Amino acid sequence: SLPAKLINGGIAGLIGVTCVFPIDLAKTRLQNQQNGQRMYTSMSDCLIKTIRSEGYFGMYRGAAVNLTLVTPEKAIKLAANDFFRHHLSKDGKKLTLLREMLAGCGAGTCQVIVTTPMEMLKIQLQDAGRIAAQKKLMAAQAQLSSSSAAGAAEPVVETRTTATQITRELLRSKGIAGLYKGLGATLLRDVPFSIVYFPLFANLNKLGQKDPNVKAPFYVSFLSGCVAGSTAAVAVNPCDVIKTRLQSLQRGVNEDTYSGILDCTKKIWQKEGPMAFLKGAYCRALVIAPLFGIAQVVYFIGIAEFLLDMLPKHRA
Repeated sequence: SLPAKLINGGIAGLIGVTCVFPIDLAKTRLQNQQNGQRMYTSMSDCLIKTIRSEGYFGMYRGAAVNLTLVTPEKAIKLAANDFFRHHLSKDGKKLTLLREMLAGCGAGTCQVIVTTPMEMLKIQLQDAGRIAAQKKLMAAQAQLSSSSAAGAAEPVVETRTTATQITRELLRSKGIAGLYKGLGATLLRDVPFSIVYFPLFANLNKLGQKDPNVKAPFYVSFLSGCVAGSTAAVAVNPCDVIKTRLQSLQRGVNEDTYSGILDCTKKIWQKEGPMAFLKGAYCRALVIAPLFGIAQVVYFIGIAEFLLDMLPKHRA
């Protein structure tokens, strides 16, 4: 049933995001740093420096908005894919690869309604620590190079903002369109991702089914979700880099600003080289693999069906 699908998708998203959010934070910071202003050399370096400067919970900056909105986002994504697969199938026959890709395309298009503002707010909170750390480093360097105490730079104090404050400011200054900055880049990432992910998962999962009418074992669904998720994540990582850069409202010292997808692509290619489009790719693979593995296990086990079935019995 649709309510069960929505509940399953929501539970899957909550569990998955809680497990992998620190890696996602590292991905965002690695993707946003530009040549000449590099604060982190790798994912582990980013996480270690984050813990040292911001504490353990610094790795979960932006997690609240993500946990709040990931439930409807994952619910829409998984339920929409099932909806399109159902309506694209003919008399219960096996879907062709093209129809599976069309179903994935529909799911990816539907989810951006929630994904775009969620990513927009999450990125601001995740990247705030990197920008603050960069400013502190610049201030320390200026202080060391100054010849007298009078010329010393004043210490930089980070002013922490919340998702609610960012939302209010965006709505006040730009209206609802402010929350949907980077919508085109989000579509450019999520639609191809779903086109790759859902058919690949469905076909890998079928390999573990001894009977077409019986669900595959949970470990098959988990591994299928991991493989399909990491493959799709790496495939669309260039689009994710562009999306992250476009949705960042604040820039570090001497970092470029972008007017759109083409301008962003051109500047990254010219100033940072083609390999810059793979920044954070392994982090993204590490995020997406367990996230979708867990999501598919929860979704296919059907926790919601069990809970919904228990309600009438409990009342009785």
